[in-house]
Amino acid sequence: MKSMLISSVAVALSLVVASAAVAEPPDPKIAARIDRILAETPLIDGHNDLPWEIRIRFASKLEGLDLKSDTSKVPSPEEDGVGLMTDIPRMRAGRMGAQFWSVWIPSSIVGPAAVQTTLEQMDLVKRLVERYPADLEMAYTADDIVRIHKAGRIASLIGIEGGNQINESLASLRMMYAAGARYMTLTHTINTRWADSATANPEHGGLTPFGRQVVAEMNRLGMLVDLSHVSEGTMKSVLATTRAPVIFSHSGSRAISNHPRNVSNEVLALVAKNHGVVMVDFAPIYVSEARFRWEADRSAEAARFNSPPYGGLYIGQPDKAKAALAAWEKAHPMPPVTLAMVADHVEHIAKVCGADCVGIGSDFDGIPNTPEGLEGVDKYPALLAELARRGWSDEALSKLAGGNVLRVMRQVESVGKTLRTSTAASAATLADLDGSP
Repeated sequence: MKSMLISSVAVALSLVVASAAVAEPPDPKIAARIDRILAETPLIDGHNDLPWEIRIRFASKLEGLDLKSDTSKVPSPEEDGVGLMTDIPRMRAGRMGAQFWSVWIPSSIVGPAAVQTTLEQMDLVKRLVERYPADLEMAYTADDIVRIHKAGRIASLIGIEGGNQINESLASLRMMYAAGARYMTLTHTINTRWADSATANPEHGGLTPFGRQVVAEMNRLGMLVDLSHVSEGTMKSVLATTRAPVIFSHSGSRAISNHPRNVSNEVLALVAKNHGVVMVDFAPIYVSEARFRWEADRSAEAARFNSPPYGGLYIGQPDKAKAALAAWEKAHPMPPVTLAMVADHVEHIAKVCGADCVGIGSDFDGIPNTPEGLEGVDKYPALLAELARRGWSDEALSKLAGGNVLRVMRQVESVGKTLRTSTAASAATLADLDGSP
């Protein structure tokens, strides 16, 4: 196992490199190009966790939050929490065309309660959209997104973020699709009984037979299979199983930051053959290798100082432990992460996988902090401008903004239609599809 320690020299070097990588402001010509591109192509963000923030901060009561105002100073229930990253004025400033709203729930919620909580989150998204009809409208297909964008509203879609949320039931999966869910991330941070997560010790070597049934049923429904959060083994199992393109709703390049949540060059080559899309995440620990290692070191130090009930240098002395951790942080500055580093991930994925293979999946309101220059949903044009400055064409920028996701959605919808009407699909009854892990 590689050591997670970083020397102060390495950290200092990362500071210099990161500072040099800060994105330059666009010139008026680039700004005009971006405006033109986003007027023609809906900008689609693959992942935003605002629904859970509404649940924990406002008990799911929408009257407690005014999305028509600036939400960046909304109080957080966590001591070191931040304001929200999403509101309608900033979505408008960011020229957003469509948002996949995540209906994530904690992995600690299991069984029938997981299904119920997921449905509650889906209901919350629909109520949110109904509350702002001049700005938001529910979408269920690629054509819906295009139509809603042309009408001057922001298309709103639902994504399930964890296969545990269907409680090992294909019937639940079908009902969630019928209620509006258009992708499902096969795992979150822990394994399910039928698929391995990127951030848990492997149990299955990828998908189990039931896991392959889940993918087959998602193909039949015309539902996007999302491989963010899954292990590399699961990625490969899905890509060998699926009959439709896949998405990564919020992932980066492992060649740039070797976090297991990111996508290796080997898998990117398979995604290219699958004609899928990797939507680049803004989470600093996925964007920056130095930040990933710093966070791991900080966690280790926090445990060394105080890790009840088992021990720590200052066990039972929280004030001393807090002071010791603050001293460590002062001696080990947190490596900065910038918009330009996110652009590096976009470019690398496009280089390895092709310009048809990349999109945007911010993870806003699901991450504790953001790269410099990408603080909220108003900043998407700045990312596109950075890539334009690097020489990206209007066509490539249009594909990144949303064109690639629209293509994948249309292909997935087409595969589903074919499977539902083909002789082979009709011969397999729903009872044949159902089973247990």
